Amino acid sequence: LIFLRHHIDDGLKYEYLTVENPLELWQNLNDRFEHLKVVVLPKALNDWAQLRFQDFKTVSEYNSTLFKIVSQLKMCGEVITEDMLLEKTYRIFHASNVLLQQQYRLHGFTKYRELIGSLLIAEQNNEFLLKNHENRPTGSAPLPEVNATSSEFRGRGRGRGRGSGRNQNFLGPRNNNSMKWQNPDTKQRQKQSSRDEQTQNKKGNCNRCGMEGHWYRACRTAKHWVDLYQASLKVNDKRI
Repeated sequence: LIFLRHHIDDGLKYEYLTVENPLELWQNLNDRFEHLKVVVLPKALNDWAQLRFQDFKTVSEYNSTLFKIVSQLKMCGEVITEDMLLEKTYRIFHASNVLLQQQYRLHGFTKYRELIGSLLIAEQNNEFLLKNHENRPTGSAPLPEVNATSSEFRGRGRGRGRGSGRNQNFLGPRNNNSMKWQNPDTKQRQKQSSRDEQTQNKKGNCNRCGMEGHWYRACRTAKHWVDLYQASLKVNDKRI
């Protein structure tokens, strides 16, 4: 009798205060609340039928709602087995995740807790991937200075190809007067091109790839990076 009165509502305690027989109190409570099963069962069955994975933001929210419905069904005398829980979860995957649903079926889970554990782990891994992508999106890392490495390699190649000073003497002295007979217009164009490249270098960006430290003619950036940079210049807000 003390146990029953301790767990019932405060308003019911005063209503059944004069009842001293535990069996009589239990029967009175049973008669009063037995009809609730008839009211709860249709709603619980409807919630079970309308339950969808896509209606929840996280796996935990779906799992909590599922067990709430299962508890109501069991209270009303319905039997819910592990196979029913697994099949229910498989069938309410979103239409875009048909392949994913088939993969989970092939795992051969026998317990619902095993399936929900795998879903929780997959959800956590996806969150980590999204956070890493947001912290540093693709293409935000600085590009390597390809032209500097190529220039160094070519410089070493020239040194090995020409050999020692003895070989240079064998080839004879250079003709320093070879540039004297160039067309004056050609010299003027070379000077103008040199001034343009110096001006461009002061601005700090190559017109071909957008990187600093080299001119357009000395650019050795890979073609796919150049294509991405040129395509970004066509965007209205000029964001690269």
